[in-house]
Amino acid sequence: MKADITKLLIVDDLPENLLALEALIRDDRVVVYQASSGEEALSLLLEHEFALAIIDVQMPGMTGFELGELIRGTVRTMHLPIVFVSAAGKELNYAFKGYENGAVDFLHKPLDGFAVKSKVRVFTDLYRKRVELREQLAELEAARARQEVLLCELQATKTELQRALKMRDEFMSMVAHELRTPLGVMSLEIIMRQHQLEKDDTAYFGAARLATMFAKDARQVRSMTRLIEDMLDISRIQNGKLSIRLGAADLSELVRRVTGDFSGHGHESSITIEAAPNIIGHWDAFRLEQVLINLLGNAIRYGEGRPIEVELGRKDDQAVLKIRDRGIGIAEQDQQRIFDQFVRVGDRLLAPGMGLGLYITKHFVEAHGGAIEVESTLGAGSTFTVTLPITAPPAPAA
Repeated sequence: MKADITKLLIVDDLPENLLALEALIRDDRVVVYQASSGEEALSLLLEHEFALAIIDVQMPGMTGFELGELIRGTVRTMHLPIVFVSAAGKELNYAFKGYENGAVDFLHKPLDGFAVKSKVRVFTDLYRKRVELREQLAELEAARARQEVLLCELQATKTELQRALKMRDEFMSMVAHELRTPLGVMSLEIIMRQHQLEKDDTAYFGAARLATMFAKDARQVRSMTRLIEDMLDISRIQNGKLSIRLGAADLSELVRRVTGDFSGHGHESSITIEAAPNIIGHWDAFRLEQVLINLLGNAIRYGEGRPIEVELGRKDDQAVLKIRDRGIGIAEQDQQRIFDQFVRVGDRLLAPGMGLGLYITKHFVEAHGGAIEVESTLGAGSTFTVTLPITAPPAPAA
C-alpha cells in the first residue's frame, strides 16, 4: 500500500447504506473498510489504523453511541475522529448526545454528498499530516540517538588519542633513557681508552683487559639490540605484520638451553628445571626462545634472589610450560594489566625497562594458538603458565 493511502471505516447495519456511502467517498487515496455491526467494527479497529470512522447511530445490538464509547475508552483508538450519522429527526437531539460520546461531527440523513466529501478530505489530510509529523519526530529522535552515539564515539576517540599521545611521550622518554645507559657506558669506555692511547700506555690493553672490554661492549650492544628488536616487534604487532615461521622444534631442548644460559650468568637466583623429554611441536623456535627469555628475565628481576622453578610437561595435545618465582608477586588488580604495553608494576628502580616484554610475549604465544596466564600473591611470588598446541595451528598467525 502506498504511503499516502489512508483508511476509512464506515459502520452501518444496512448493506445498501454502506454501498452508497462508499460510493460517495471513493477516492484513489482512500481505502474504505465496511462493518455491519459494532463487533465487526471493533475487530477491524484492532487490525488497522484509520483516519476517520463514520458510524450509524441506530444499529441493532451495539448502537453507534456504545461503539463510540468503546473507541474512546481504548488507548489504541482513543484519538480516532468519529462522525455519527442518523436518520432520526433533529428533535431527538442525537447530535448533542453524539458530541458527548466523542464525535467530531454529526450528520443527518439523507446525506449531503458535498459535505461528506469535504469532511472526509479534511480528516484524511489531517491524518496524513499527523502521520508525517510522527515520522518526522521519529527521524529526529533517531538522528538525536545517532548524534549521541557519535558524540560518545568522538569522546572515546579523543580519550584514546590523548592516551596514545601520552603513551608516545612516555615511550620516547623511556627509549631515550634505555638507550642512554648503554651508550653512556660505551662513551666513557671510549674516552678512557682514547686517553690511554694518547699516553701511549699499551700495557693497559693486555689480554685480560681486552677480554673484559669486549665482554662489556658486547653486553651494551646486546642491550641496545634487544631494545631495538622489542621496538620492531611492537611495530610488527600493531601493524599486523608479525611473522611466525613454523617448523619442527624440540621445546624440551630449547627450555634446557635457555635455562642453562641464564644459570651461567652468575645472578643470585638458582634455577631448577624439570622438563619432560621430546616435546616436539610445530613452532617458531626463535619466537619461543624470546618468550622464555622474557619470562625467565622477569622471574630473576622480581624474584629477589630466591629459587626459580621451570617445569615443562605435556597435557593431551598441548605443551605446558610453568615458570615460578618466589619474589615480590603481583597485586590482583595488576595481573591483567601487565600484559599491556608500557605497563610496569612495583618499584621501577628495582625493575627498569619499557614494559614491553610481557606484551610481546603474550602476542608471540597467541600467534602460536596458545595462551598465557599468571597466578600471583603479593610477597609470595608469581607463576606464569604458557600452553601451546603441539599440532600446527589452523592458519598461520599474523
